[in-house]
Order: sequence, then structure tokens, then C-alpha cells
Amino acid sequence: MTQSTIKIAVAGATGRMGRMLIEAILGNPQLQLVGALEQATTPQVGEDAGAFLGKKTGVIITTDIAQGLRQADCLIDFTRPEGTLQHLTFALQTKVKMVIGTTGFTAEQLNTLTAAAKKIAIVMAPNMSLGVNATLKILAEATRLLSKGYDIEITEAHHRHKVDAPSGTALKMGEVIASGLGKKLSDIAVYARAGHTGARKPDSIGFSAMRGGDIVGDHSVFFIGEGEQIEIRHHSTSRQSYAQGALRAAQFLQTQAVGLFDMQDVLGI
Repeated sequence: MTQSTIKIAVAGATGRMGRMLIEAILGNPQLQLVGALEQATTPQVGEDAGAFLGKKTGVIITTDIAQGLRQADCLIDFTRPEGTLQHLTFALQTKVKMVIGTTGFTAEQLNTLTAAAKKIAIVMAPNMSLGVNATLKILAEATRLLSKGYDIEITEAHHRHKVDAPSGTALKMGEVIASGLGKKLSDIAVYARAGHTGARKPDSIGFSAMRGGDIVGDHSVFFIGEGEQIEIRHHSTSRQSYAQGALRAAQFLQTQAVGLFDMQDVLGI
């Protein structure tokens, strides 16, 4: 390995996203897999992290966070909030940078992450794909053009195992639109409708979520006017774009000492 090789640990190593990250790391000569973390209940603990590919990497899947981060420059974490915060504690101790794709954080947990970014460099984004982040830029422009006379609705669909709703990507879309309207999302978001709801409130942003099967991710934003509607949609057919985006984020962090960044920073858009 050359001096420029970035040493990466992966949290949630046996999940669908974790496996895709490991495969992508092993296929990139500028990166080296040095750690693979999992929960104690995971059957693959103790196995080689590349076993699912029929490869021997020499990296053993472990529950020992300190061991998993021992050689790492960066930890990529697409797990759950409680797991990410546990990993963060060790990352702070060892000055390991983090790429966080976990969603569903509470306001208090987000404050913890923001405080941690004063000590280490973190990229945190609800969606790492180039396409989604390009869509966010498009939404900002669409909001500027369609801020008057159009109702805004956001719909999203994900696999049956996703535990938070609306998705982090849908919320990020809402935040971009709300900002374009000069408002806070928390003041204008409508997350559920049932029964006699009354007429739609002006300037509100409606959300709806569907969960089922193995849907990777589908997000649509509707600007609905009198006699017409504009739909801006991003449809994911694979997690590959998320994995590649996460690796770009890890590479970006090598030039950062501290700070909290998002994929807009990574991609320069």
C-alpha cells in the first residue's frame, strides 16, 4: 500500500449497504479495508469481511469497536442512531474521521454530532448519491421559480426494513424547499393526514411514505398548480451510488482536520 492509501473501517459490515461498501473498497486501489464492525448477535462475527465475495481480506468482523478502528483513518457508518453515536465515542478518542449515512437522529443526537465535528472531521448526509444531491440543487431552483401559486408535496418509498419515516432524503428535500420559501421546515411540514383535516394550508409541505418489499429508494416532489403539476423524481435501483458517494466523502475528509460537511461540500455543488 502507498502512503496515500486511505484506511477505512465499515460499520454494519454484513448488511446490504455494508457489503456494498466493502466490495467497493476492495475494488479501489486508493483505499484499504482495515476494520469491519457488527453487533454481537450477527452470525458472521469472527469471519473474514470478504467471505461473502469468496475473498480473504485478513479483516475479521468484530464487535470490538476499539479493535475495528485501531488502524482506520475513517469510519463509514450506515447503521442506526444509537450505534452511530456509540461508534462516535470511540472515533473521538482515536481521532478517526467519520462518514455518516445513518438517518433518524433526534435533535439532541444531532447536537451531539455537531459538537463532535469541532474535534474531528465528519461528512453527514441522508443520501450520498450524486443524483440525489443534483436533485437537491434542482429543487432549490424550482422553488425559486414556483414559490407562488403551487402546492408542494413530497412522497417517498423504501424497503420494508427501513425504520424511520419520512426518510432522511425526503426531509432534506423539504428543508431545501422550506429554505427557498424563507421558512423553517418544522413550521410548515405536514407529516400525516387523516379524518377531517380541513383545507390545505398555504405554503405547507406535505409528506407521505410507503414501505414495502426491497425498494431501494424512490423520492418525488410535486409542485401542483392550477391546471398543471411538475414532478421532480429521483429513483434508485441500486445502493451502488450510495457506496461510491460514501467513498468520495472519505477521500474528501483526508483534506479536512475538523468540521461538519455534507455531500454538497464533497461534490462541490
